[in-house]
Amino acid sequence: MGDGFCALLLAATTLALCACASHTGLTADKQITLETGEFRVLWDQVYTPEDWPEPIAADVYIPQRSGPHPAVLVVHGGGWERRKRQDMDEIASYLARHGFVAVNISYRFAPAHRWPAQLHDLQQAMRWIHQHAAKLQVDTDRIGGFGYSAGAHLVTLLGVIDDGDPLDQPYGGRATRIQAVVAGGTPSDLRVWPDGDLTTQLMGSSYGDNPDAWDGASPITHVTEGDAPTFLYHGGIDTLVSPDQAKNLKAAMDRAGVPVELYVVPYLGHISMFTLNNSAIREATRFLGYYLRR
Repeated sequence: MGDGFCALLLAATTLALCACASHTGLTADKQITLETGEFRVLWDQVYTPEDWPEPIAADVYIPQRSGPHPAVLVVHGGGWERRKRQDMDEIASYLARHGFVAVNISYRFAPAHRWPAQLHDLQQAMRWIHQHAAKLQVDTDRIGGFGYSAGAHLVTLLGVIDDGDPLDQPYGGRATRIQAVVAGGTPSDLRVWPDGDLTTQLMGSSYGDNPDAWDGASPITHVTEGDAPTFLYHGGIDTLVSPDQAKNLKAAMDRAGVPVELYVVPYLGHISMFTLNNSAIREATRFLGYYLRR
């Protein structure tokens, strides 16, 4: 079969899968109109302070239209131990075409850097965005987060950490708060994997050895009223991160009165949900537009 036929078959399959998607907890007006246009990219922008353990960079996608614009911190997955920010280039480009400054970051990996080093990197990225808001054309009152897998875990934490939370010190504070979250394939409760290879490598211990740290690293334990509105998307046959992780987080947010949506495509797994996620990205971008453009 030719490449054209295979591409057509893939597109038809994706459309069929997405047509069966379950979308619950609709809180945003889906008729919102998002601008489209060109963008430019500032490559390899070091966002960490000079005294940080290592310099870490971001690529910043800026709409060509005059700002300031709402912004989105974009964070890749990889089990907290690998992959690269370039995995999120397509998502960052999509966001920029629709009027958001997309700050696509790298962060430190386990096991060389244990928890909460990864969260500290995100908090530094948020502070950097605030410090360079004029250059980046960012409206600092309208910043969201977009992550997948391990990246979703990290941006979800940014959305649920409040004043007085232990994870808000020493690098948190008001500048690290986000106003909306998009999280795909989210590990929301690390305690489900008390002896998992990736989770113990991240935490530097098993759950039994340090339950308080594992509790604190699980976004679901931080949910309270007033947290950032959250859009969760997940593959219905994800065997790496069970859909229950998203369903349980949504239930916790519902109980707390946090605006939350859950978008599930029943026949996609963890990797295929990331690679065949066009419908989820469209819905997520509308969600961000509703909460960051009002």
